[in-house]
Amino acid sequence: MKLKQLECLLGHLQQFSNPKAENSFDDISNKVVADFGCGCGTLGAAAALLGAEQVIGIDIDSQSLGIASMNAENLELDIDFVQCDISNLGWRGQIVDTVVMNPPFGTRKKGADIDFLFVALKVASEAVYSLHKTSTRDHVKRAALRDLNASSAEVLCELRFDVPQLYKFHKKKEVDIAVDLWRFVPKRSRGENINVGVRCPLD
Repeated sequence: MKLKQLECLLGHLQQFSNPKAENSFDDISNKVVADFGCGCGTLGAAAALLGAEQVIGIDIDSQSLGIASMNAENLELDIDFVQCDISNLGWRGQIVDTVVMNPPFGTRKKGADIDFLFVALKVASEAVYSLHKTSTRDHVKRAALRDLNASSAEVLCELRFDVPQLYKFHKKKEVDIAVDLWRFVPKRSRGENINVGVRCPLD
């Protein structure tokens, strides 16, 4: 599927009306992919459309998962959804190939994005793709390589996000934020058997 086709399909996904607070590395196609903090399911749907063998969307919020499930159904995609706090996920070992995520930026809860990254680098065997504020670039790289089991950390591109006033704690009507798209490679666990048959139903 061409990127333009993918963009058109994803552009029609339903987004929140009242929200809660081409892969050059071959990390998606025929892989088991987890979407952490999946929200309305955009990243997971993209992974499925790009040929992932299995996609698992995880979010703490039931409203998010309801929208994500509807979006997957509308696109005729087979995606598993799990309602769970990422910090309480309970997976042991590198049981998925790739994690994709747009974690909380840590503006309201300091370090929230690093908490997500910590878990992602424990359960992914091949790569983690994650979005983080550009202003935290040095901190993210240092934490990933020194503390979080990453063998490499690379910024693939810098993006601009226009974030509207969606939450009560947002002070401005709209904020323009510079965001980095990172690719992290986890250190491979010695003797770890990768489980490519993870089946996680929505609770």
